[in-house]
Amino acid sequence: MFFKLKRVDWLMVGILALFMLFSTLLVRSAIAPYETEFQGYDVKTILFYLLGFVVVFGMALVDYRTLLRYSWYVYATGCVLLVMVYLFAPEINGARSWFRIGGLQFQPAELVKVILILTTGYLLGKKMGQPLQFRRDIIPITLVTLLPFVLVLIQPDLGNAIIYLVVLVGMLWIGNARYSHVLIALTAAVAALILFVTLFNAYNTQIQDYLEKHQKLHWYQRINTFINPDQASSDDRHQSNYAKIAIGSGGLLGDGYMKGDLKNKKFVPYPYSDSIFVVVGEEFGFIGASVLLLLYFLFIYRMILIALHCIDKRGAYIIVGIVAMFLFQIFENVGMMIGLMPITGITLPFISYGGTSLLINMLCIGLVFSIKLHQEKYKVE
Repeated sequence: MFFKLKRVDWLMVGILALFMLFSTLLVRSAIAPYETEFQGYDVKTILFYLLGFVVVFGMALVDYRTLLRYSWYVYATGCVLLVMVYLFAPEINGARSWFRIGGLQFQPAELVKVILILTTGYLLGKKMGQPLQFRRDIIPITLVTLLPFVLVLIQPDLGNAIIYLVVLVGMLWIGNARYSHVLIALTAAVAALILFVTLFNAYNTQIQDYLEKHQKLHWYQRINTFINPDQASSDDRHQSNYAKIAIGSGGLLGDGYMKGDLKNKKFVPYPYSDSIFVVVGEEFGFIGASVLLLLYFLFIYRMILIALHCIDKRGAYIIVGIVAMFLFQIFENVGMMIGLMPITGITLPFISYGGTSLLINMLCIGLVFSIKLHQEKYKVE
């Protein structure tokens, strides 16, 4: 069994090792200004990574088709976890998204991303590459995604909820959706966006009062800051403004490791998590940020190569779902730090601090390796 590991993409493993190095150093720099609150996060990052490598190689040895066979049971388990976390989990930062297990936290919404990719890949695989039918295929697959989407949205966790939709769109596209269906979907999405912005501005005060009454004011603040930046208060624009200033101040080469001025003065919130790209830009400048993005490009390129060589289309669909997830998270996280995207709380994959998200990302890479290692002839089940 272990001889199969020779076929693992070792370049991707090497990039993961670089991500571990960068993440540890960046988290260490991000928590340096805080005396006790976040101390030890850099050591925990190393430990989570070491556990993550065990997950990667362990998952690589598991035949992914076994997971596909039980995808509906796994999907049901994921939905149950989302219901339980909403009903029983403690509220943290205004959301019920995490289970506390001892001294650790577990976020089911992160695991459900992988579950949705597996379930959607299973459903698309039944078509054997044939064009998708709107009523028979696209609607059922969309409904499978909408259930956890709603369950996560009410936690509230807008970031992961959006990721579910992005994964759905990416997998439907590669699953051979008709161009007419894509055009209809894009038209509906643009129309919905225009309608949302119009209604949001028309009933701005009422929406603000309603969300404040239900203790969801941070939703309004994030959306209003992006749609109406000139009208938003200085407090609402705080994270976005200082993030752009810090990244811009880094210039070409940055201020130097551990020397980020705005980060050290605590002007940037969550520098170890959501805002870790600010640490990259301020301390390592344009060159450092470009190196990190280049590593991401190479990492995703290797995954696409594996997908192109898949005999089993289901494996290719799953990899495309994982690629779509990573691409959106990278684009959203970097975009919101430079003012191109709204603040959503999405972390930077493999770099931001967070045990659950890192282990789920490593599980995804293990799944990609499993697909690469188990491409024998198959029978659709």
